[in-house]
Amino acid sequence: MPVINRVAEMADEIGVWRRDFHENPELLFDVHRTAGIVAQKCREFGCDEVVEGIGRTGVVAVIKGRATGSGRVIGIRADMDALPIDEATGLPHASKTPGKMHACGHDGHTAMLLGAARYLAETRNFDGTAVMIFQPAEEGGGGGDAMVKDGLMERFGVQKVYGLHNMPGIPVGAFALRPGPLMAAADHFDIHVEGKGGHAARPHECVDTALVVSQLVTALQAIVARNVDPLKSAVISICMIRTGDTYNVIPQTAHLKGTTRTLDEDVRDLCEARIRQVVESVCAAHGATGRVDYRRGYPVTSNDAEEAEFLGRVAEAIGGERSVDWTVAPQMGAEDFSYMLLSRPGAYIFMGNGDTAGVHHPAYDFNDAAIPYGVSLWAKLVETAMPAS
Repeated sequence: MPVINRVAEMADEIGVWRRDFHENPELLFDVHRTAGIVAQKCREFGCDEVVEGIGRTGVVAVIKGRATGSGRVIGIRADMDALPIDEATGLPHASKTPGKMHACGHDGHTAMLLGAARYLAETRNFDGTAVMIFQPAEEGGGGGDAMVKDGLMERFGVQKVYGLHNMPGIPVGAFALRPGPLMAAADHFDIHVEGKGGHAARPHECVDTALVVSQLVTALQAIVARNVDPLKSAVISICMIRTGDTYNVIPQTAHLKGTTRTLDEDVRDLCEARIRQVVESVCAAHGATGRVDYRRGYPVTSNDAEEAEFLGRVAEAIGGERSVDWTVAPQMGAEDFSYMLLSRPGAYIFMGNGDTAGVHHPAYDFNDAAIPYGVSLWAKLVETAMPAS
């Protein structure tokens, strides 16, 4: 069961769609052009139902098989949004919009799901219903959560749901997944420190927030090193420090921004509690006060074991023997497909993008050679999960 012949025939045209999306990137929920094209094409393909505005700007296309007696309903999701990055590829199809680019390959994800929708609407060689889910705002906006809260699963009767992400460094035609946690929960925090400012020549009269912040960063790193079980995973990163404005003034306040990444809810709870404790105690030790604004973001993306096995077997049939890495290490990046997996059983898989720049890099570009594999994966997943009698 290699790449489907009809899909191979469509690959060049799907690549044209992909490059058009790449030239015209849109951020978060503001994906009106992309969503409009998706809806228009799905109607042209003959999808049975096309609904816009799910989760603000999401699009859902419903395709019924030749038979629906099985009652099975499978959901497949692609994300549509880009990133606020200036592109540096120099390609003919580079972004036309300064400060925005498809640096994560969502242009490819969307185009591949459109290709699968076209194929399935043409052939309908399955018994059940395929629900194509085109989601906005994966890059920090929680579009997956918005679609779920908007009644996506209930309205369209989705029973199981699947997603993928391209992965630079994995060869084109190869895949990787694992049961259980695959991508991390992502939380964000702001730390506000209040000291006592004054003249730099009289530090004894001040409470130096620059000194407090220096101690804080060291102490926060010790949480992972000395509080988290070494057999479990966590990351605490301080990504912004702001205090002071000039050479001879000890600053009154300081502000830090950071993120926590975890693969386990107990570790997530531990990290949040310890961050609060460390900030309070370190600040108090220096005579300052500290306040933590901690916000929980995307949950852990965790694959159902049975559905991961099924998705991997379909991928192996497309890519060939030994094309699937079944025990890929979990990634500490986050993914809001996690919200869909919390609402329905399913699985998420990485698909090879070849030897390209990494995602979120200004030189990244989705590899069009991967298109036939992604489209075939979704088409065969539907036909295998809901076989026509």
